[in-house]
Amino acid sequence: MNRFKIDLGKVKIDLKLLGDLFFLTGAGLSMYYLITHILNDPLNDTIKSKESKKKSQGILKKLQDSNPDLKNIVFTEYEKSLLNSLIVPDDLKVTFDDIGGLNDIIDELREAVILPLTVPDLFQAHSSLIQSPKGVLFHGPPGCGKTMLAKAIAKESGAFFLSIRMSTIMDKWYGESNKIVDAIFSLANKLQPCIIFIDEIDSFLRDRSSTDHEVSAMLKAEFMTLWDGLLSNGRILVMGATNRQNDIDSAFMRRMPKQFAIGRPNAAQRRSILTKILKDSQVDSMDFDLESLVLNTKGYSGSDLKELCREAALNSMREFIRSNYKNGKKVSVENGSAKVKPLRTNDFLKNIPNAIPSSSID
Repeated sequence: MNRFKIDLGKVKIDLKLLGDLFFLTGAGLSMYYLITHILNDPLNDTIKSKESKKKSQGILKKLQDSNPDLKNIVFTEYEKSLLNSLIVPDDLKVTFDDIGGLNDIIDELREAVILPLTVPDLFQAHSSLIQSPKGVLFHGPPGCGKTMLAKAIAKESGAFFLSIRMSTIMDKWYGESNKIVDAIFSLANKLQPCIIFIDEIDSFLRDRSSTDHEVSAMLKAEFMTLWDGLLSNGRILVMGATNRQNDIDSAFMRRMPKQFAIGRPNAAQRRSILTKILKDSQVDSMDFDLESLVLNTKGYSGSDLKELCREAALNSMREFIRSNYKNGKKVSVENGSAKVKPLRTNDFLKNIPNAIPSSSID
């Protein structure tokens, strides 16, 4: 009996020892992963930083070669890091001629935005009243040309285009995001005329509330202060695009006095957009009805129309591809290869649910 009790005592001692071993093992593994993370995180940041600096240096050299006046300007490290988000006018391919159905908005943009931005002397008689607006907002459904308009303005005005995303601004270290926001405006001031473009602006400048995180609240306040302070010369323009206009804080809306609603195109606008998209494509002179497409695409956005035309081109080429290619490789055809057919109305209607056939349209 005594021997049994002693054995039980030993078992209890062994269980305690086993528990201690598990605890020490878990603590050791936690410490290992913590140290590994601490050591590797700065290393990864260093690698990314080196790659970013190398890229920004290349952009800066290209910028200075094409603009000799910039060689005498000193850029801070934060400003250099933002050069990765900078697009020079020569690199933009979109012009107002590529945008269909928005002629009235384009005319107003030329008169009220581009000319005051690029030729301020033109408005010398009313210089105290007429300047380029502090901000411009494009709002409306997705795929209707908001971003294209922003790029076209930069191209037509010859202004630098600084495209800002939330990932550009946010930084894990406290206070760094504020320095990046400050660098955005200081860089734009050095490169003026410059357009600061924020796509999906509602994700950044949404309604302020007491539940906002401290960092988010500080960023919005910093952005507002710099926005007011650096735009008095009228050569810097903040431009935003959004699908959710009502989510933007009223204080920021006040700083974007020029607001353009870009809605889904009507019949005349769809006709203009389709004409521009298909201008370089071959269409069947006997079997292509543009009016049928205009009628059948009610509710389509500009992006939807472009995708429809792309699918139609694939439908037209399907016979040619199947006759000349097999498993993605070109094959020889003894009886001669098929020719690419010009676009027909049916190539488009195949991809439109419940489409009205061209023959049924009066």
